[in-house]
Amino acid sequence: MCFYNSMSAKATKLAARYGRNLSIVEIAEKILKEQEQYRVNAFSFPEYPIVTPDQELQSFRWGLIPFWIKDEKQADEIKRMTLNARADTIFSKPSFREPIMKKRCIVPSTGYFEWRHEGDKKIPFYINVKNEPIFSMAGIYDTWLDKTTGEIVNTFSIITTDANPLTDYIHNTKHRMPAILSHEDEEKWLDPALSKSDIEQLLLPFPADQMDAYIIENDFLKKPADDPTILNKVSENKRL
Repeated sequence: MCFYNSMSAKATKLAARYGRNLSIVEIAEKILKEQEQYRVNAFSFPEYPIVTPDQELQSFRWGLIPFWIKDEKQADEIKRMTLNARADTIFSKPSFREPIMKKRCIVPSTGYFEWRHEGDKKIPFYINVKNEPIFSMAGIYDTWLDKTTGEIVNTFSIITTDANPLTDYIHNTKHRMPAILSHEDEEKWLDPALSKSDIEQLLLPFPADQMDAYIIENDFLKKPADDPTILNKVSENKRL
């Protein structure tokens, strides 16, 4: 699954990727605070930049809370189970079936992290898209009103699909990968008029030959999120 993402791009680069007007730069700066996040942990339910159909860039929390949730206790329980949404069940799950048809978004990424299991060993990999400093993951979002406080909470989930040969080798337990969109499909993904069959065609595994991956240090989760050494490649000698 996809629980550790990376956004190691400055706000200006993120803004340039998804929009070029001044307001977009200001929004990106507010979201990222000009601090590069080499590792973003979904289990902390962080604020994260996403691209929605009506505004080019917004800050939503990771962990989707459906609009019909009754109270804060229920919201806290469900967001732990909605960090990812499986492409094969997304149209039937109560939390996802309305957002997948009406509330699709793009989740920008500079890379993500996954483990390969070999016996008792877990080998961490950093995975990205070749020649794409910032690429787009397919996501869904929703808006929940906390009736107790009046707070409006905007949240999202990253969609996962079957692994391609590269990511299948790495994620050799669950055999999943995030649904990655090509440049050509980004605008189409945000089109609210898409049919179910159109959406399904955009959630196929991304081509393995357009992706790259390498082993990183086992302690990458212990380092500060803004530490660039998180992305350091482990040398062959060290692996031996």
